[in-house]
Amino acid sequence: MQPIRFEPAVRGALDERAPVVALESTIITHGMPWPDNLAMLERVEAAIRAEGATPATIAVIDGSIEVGLTGAQAQSLARRKGGAKLSRADLAFACARGLTGGTTVAATMMAAHAAGIEIFATGGIGGVHKGAETSFDISADLDELARTPVTVVSAGAKAILDIAKTLEALETRGVPVIAVGQDEMPAFWSRTSGLRAPLRLDDAAAIARFIATRANLPSFGHGGVLIANPVPAEAEIPRDQMRAHIETAQAEAERDGIAGKDVTPWLLSRIVEITGGRSLKTNIALVENNARLAARIAVERARL
Repeated sequence: MQPIRFEPAVRGALDERAPVVALESTIITHGMPWPDNLAMLERVEAAIRAEGATPATIAVIDGSIEVGLTGAQAQSLARRKGGAKLSRADLAFACARGLTGGTTVAATMMAAHAAGIEIFATGGIGGVHKGAETSFDISADLDELARTPVTVVSAGAKAILDIAKTLEALETRGVPVIAVGQDEMPAFWSRTSGLRAPLRLDDAAAIARFIATRANLPSFGHGGVLIANPVPAEAEIPRDQMRAHIETAQAEAERDGIAGKDVTPWLLSRIVEITGGRSLKTNIALVENNARLAARIAVERARL
């Protein structure tokens, strides 16, 4: 069994050194319900192609790391119930046991780097959960950003997290965090968080130049880069509204004993219910927006 298999279009693009953008799969398996998850994937992959890049959705299917999914594989994964949620700690276990599951930001970064893909688009990264000073609930995404040289285009950290502590943790790990076109960090569903972004760049060309410069510095070319791309204004849910919805969902999760890997998908699902589906529409819009920017960065990076 080959641990990594490539969809033919992805393999061809990589061989030609053409721009490729990685996509994660927990947003399919754990982030959105059927059939919204498949529709979202198709829209995001189409957006990447429209910008001149090749999408490479990464997942584990029957123990193989798939870099790029066929239409049949994507539909099967989107319909599947009970698939694993795979991060660094359990990726090899899933391969050894022949399991099927979605890859988190951390696992997708690992697979993308192994495949030779340096640009990755997602919705929001994991980070430091509220109350982590007692629970120690901190996502593996942060350490992966510190060690794996992949640029992650996101809408910032998920707003259910402690964004201030997440930024502190990223700074400690030496991860550049760059807001796109604004001085304030975005907050996933909302364009603002009330927190100043560590760095700012305004377009794909500038970001690509930064990535190239960093890679060419002998002592600084390690680890990833986090791009924080605000959700389009017409799709955002204002921060004050989201804060109330998040607090309600988090109180319910604590009451019901939701913990560990189950916290994030449970909260995201519950917030969809609380907002009457509005947060899902915003989630789809921000993922598509991130994919377009990631594709533009990949195209500029290929030119360099």
